[in-house]
Amino acid sequence: MDLIKPLITLLAIVNPLAIVPFFIHYTQGYTDRMRERTARTAAFSAFVVIAVSALLGLQLLSFFGISIASFQVGGGMLLLMSALNMLNAQPAEAKTSQEEIRATEVKASLGASIAVVPLTIPLLTGPATMSTMVIYAEKVTHWWQMLVLVGYGAVVAGATLLALLMAEPIARVLGKTGINVMTRLMGLILAALAVEVMADGLGKLFPILGRSMN
Repeated sequence: MDLIKPLITLLAIVNPLAIVPFFIHYTQGYTDRMRERTARTAAFSAFVVIAVSALLGLQLLSFFGISIASFQVGGGMLLLMSALNMLNAQPAEAKTSQEEIRATEVKASLGASIAVVPLTIPLLTGPATMSTMVIYAEKVTHWWQMLVLVGYGAVVAGATLLALLMAEPIARVLGKTGINVMTRLMGLILAALAVEVMADGLGKLFPILGRSMN
């Protein structure tokens, strides 16, 4: 298993910089302590989602009788859709509707945490992130590779925590334009990785395609 691609893909999908404006919006009126607690909870929740997807994703596919090749094609399409969102300067994962935004703001006013929904799911880690972890978990051949894969979840969580804790300075330095440029660059990288994942899955489903690619 290529040990670098999973980390690059995860960082491209999660892209904590793209979540900075949402974090600032959702935590308006929060004290510094509440904002820090929200950032830490969101980062830890993202790690849990990534780790669970890596460790249990294949078992769930087996339970439902889904082949990894089919999942690669479907997951690759999902990654490509996420990449297209990012190329339009939108978060990679599912967009949050206006109704969800209003409901979140009501919860925030009542003191409820918004760290898990919508910051972690779906903005940080959604279907595309989960699909990525399952696809790369299938390529694991040694236990230590799985440990590395889970460790990448910790790296992404750390990057997320850093970005959220420094949300306001980042927003001031990069501005909306800078964040959009970074999001589009990550989207371009993700699009290339998505095509590669889909091609691998199609090669397994239709061996004649695999031979023609070689």
